Amino acid sequence: EYGSLDALVSRAAEVKGKLGDNLRAALTELPLYRQLTTIRCDLKLKETVDDLRPGEADREKLAALYKRMGFNRWLEELKSEAPESGHPRPSTELRTGSGGDPATTVETTAPLDSCLRGNDEPVKPVGDSPKTRAETVLDETAFAAMLRKLEAAPLICLDTETDSLDSQQARIVGLSFAAEPGHGWYVPLAHRYLGVPKQLEMKSVLARLKPILEDASKPKLGQHIKYDLNVLHHHGIDVAGVDYDTMLESFVVDAGANRHDMDTLALKYLSHATIHYEDVTGKGKSQIPFAQVSIEKAADYSAEDADITLRLHQALHPRVIAEPGLKRVFETIEMPLVPALAQIERNGVRIDTALLGRISLEFAQRMDEYQLLCWKEAGQEFNLGSPLQLQQILYEKLKLPVLGHTPKGQPSTAEDVLAELAEQHPLPRLILSWRELSKLRSTYTETLPQQVNPNTGRIHTSYHQAGAATGRLSSSDPNLQNIPVRTEEGRRIRQAFIASEGNLLLSIDYSQIELRLMAHLSNDPRLQEAFKKGLDIHQATAAEVLGLPLEQVTSEQRRSAKAVNFGLIYGMSAFGLAKQLGIARGEAGDYMTKFFERYAGVKTFMDETKEKARTQGYVETLFGRRLYLPNIKSKNQAQRGYAERTAINAPLQGTAADLIKLTMIDLHAFLLKEKSPVLMIMQVHDELVFEGPAKTVTQLAPLLAERMCRVTRLNVPLVADWGIGNEWNQAHSPQGHASH
Repeated sequence: EYGSLDALVSRAAEVKGKLGDNLRAALTELPLYRQLTTIRCDLKLKETVDDLRPGEADREKLAALYKRMGFNRWLEELKSEAPESGHPRPSTELRTGSGGDPATTVETTAPLDSCLRGNDEPVKPVGDSPKTRAETVLDETAFAAMLRKLEAAPLICLDTETDSLDSQQARIVGLSFAAEPGHGWYVPLAHRYLGVPKQLEMKSVLARLKPILEDASKPKLGQHIKYDLNVLHHHGIDVAGVDYDTMLESFVVDAGANRHDMDTLALKYLSHATIHYEDVTGKGKSQIPFAQVSIEKAADYSAEDADITLRLHQALHPRVIAEPGLKRVFETIEMPLVPALAQIERNGVRIDTALLGRISLEFAQRMDEYQLLCWKEAGQEFNLGSPLQLQQILYEKLKLPVLGHTPKGQPSTAEDVLAELAEQHPLPRLILSWRELSKLRSTYTETLPQQVNPNTGRIHTSYHQAGAATGRLSSSDPNLQNIPVRTEEGRRIRQAFIASEGNLLLSIDYSQIELRLMAHLSNDPRLQEAFKKGLDIHQATAAEVLGLPLEQVTSEQRRSAKAVNFGLIYGMSAFGLAKQLGIARGEAGDYMTKFFERYAGVKTFMDETKEKARTQGYVETLFGRRLYLPNIKSKNQAQRGYAERTAINAPLQGTAADLIKLTMIDLHAFLLKEKSPVLMIMQVHDELVFEGPAKTVTQLAPLLAERMCRVTRLNVPLVADWGIGNEWNQAHSPQGHASH
């Protein structure tokens, strides 16, 4: 429209609206941006193209680098090019197996092992990683001998092989154990195929294992052992003495690592390529149930599972206990949480499937309405779920600006891009509304009824401790963490989570926990005083920054202060604040400057935290959980900026995660000790949901909320709001609160 950047700058006053405001706020920086993005073609370089040709690869260093970085596929390719090396080719496939060992998602970049060791030496495997000597237990003599060894063992490693990934419905096919490295037992119990050898009777085997497995004085070990606890519970065994889990040992040592499954850990710490689940069951359409795998193959696979888990423990546990903070996190948070989470998963939650059906129909009707509106704005019919067709409408027909690209270079239709485009045209906002309803329908209203366990009539989510690098729990099948709480649609879905007849739901939620942690960690006197007086923190912030009496703060001023308060936790810049509030960047910058003038302790905390991260390569929560930040010294400004924001956020979000975990451990033990009929049934971020008889729930509500506030002591009060109702949304509305 203007022909050139110079012409645009000279006529900047003509550009209207928010776009013009943003342009004018950036005028002084545009010359620098132009210089930075201009390719210099007039430099005299001493290197020639021939000087820059790659030489021969140093294969040993490359292999060590691939192993350390976790580039397993490249390592496999490198080794396949040199068969004379004699090394087995490691597989990169994730073993899910019947043990349900999940891949994890992370919130931040993984650290290198060198961050842990302070050098670039490869991880040294424990021993020479010999092949597991698998012993199949098919008769009474072998079983009795195994029992004697387990009775005398200082540590028992156990693993279950089942017919399902769903721990609430899985049936045992076999059990494996290990008590010393290099050897494992496999006890087949329910293999079924033509010519299968006679197996020991399951009921008798479980009855004789029960005293050992339920003996709390005999330490137990597993890989993702929560799955095995639930499986064995449904077979009449409540395993006690669960002291170690190699998945959690790996997570505590290196929370940012992409995966904590056995195959990845065995390759990383033992230089051992394991037998994969698909190696014994096959893949795709030809895959067979584990019960149809030959006992000989199953024994090799399953005994190795137990043996490798034991060897991994020997490699990982010394790293855990070497650092007092990591030891504390592992022994007082992660491991005690395992039985509590297992119990919550077994408790499950009841849903109103009929209501979900009606809500789903409502959403479908509203989606149809949005579709008609979208067609009207586009001037033609098109498939709202097709990114390609949407690209054509937005960028070719409507000529909207391209604000982002896909990895393949196509104009983006991602949510953040559409949100920005919505300021210029109504169609992107309508598309976002349609997508939100579509997502809620497919994820919840249509799917939840299908996930009801036929044996319990309830849904049973799976909680993942090694899911997020900051330590926050995640959940799946179904994911309960992403149901919106601030939208009408999300509240409608929560109404379908109901109490059983005669029961009520109780919701207890930490109030503004991360802001309170900011006040504690920063030791800022003004912020702490506001919390100690019980003030509305956003109103108090607005009053401090704007120099107004509390009663004169407007709702708009409070909204701006709230954006700043929460933005600080996530390292929001002036640019981000300006975008969120719809104001000029200069105005947003002035607001943040005033904020830090009034809350100087917060600024000092943020600066010192970033500097500490640069010095030591990691940040810690209040309880000692670590998150490594390999990009904190990166020359790439975007990578370094992200690492700096993470450095500020991780101690807050991670400490909040540790707090809710400690609370779950405490309340789980309290309810068991009291033999209370009240059950803990859900955890969603900073909220815990309980179910129990109406009278008992009403009596316990303030007591449980108070215990949540006493789990640790901060320099500001911990506050927990609670509510009671027949369904989750009603219970989420605060009816009382506790403070300590």
